Amino acid sequence: MQDFEPPIHWNDYEDIAQKLFERFGNTMPESKIYRLRFTDLLTWVLEIEGFTGKKEECNEGHLEMIQSAWVYEWRDQQ
Repeated sequence: MQDFEPPIHWNDYEDIAQKLFERFGNTMPESKIYRLRFTDLLTWVLEIEGFTGKKEECNEGHLEMIQSAWVYEWRDQQ
């Protein structure tokens, strides 16, 4: 039986952060995460497998929450 992962949407901040940490690991430390351009972050989120949100549905608030959740995820893994 295959594991089922539910679709990920814009306000699934922790899930997105976990996927970003899995992709970048320690190559993207806290200091780099906070200096990211939101255009790059948007692109990376849209590339996540199972992500179903649309670019047009995104706003700065979503990206700020994703950024913060990613920092917390990075800290948890240290």
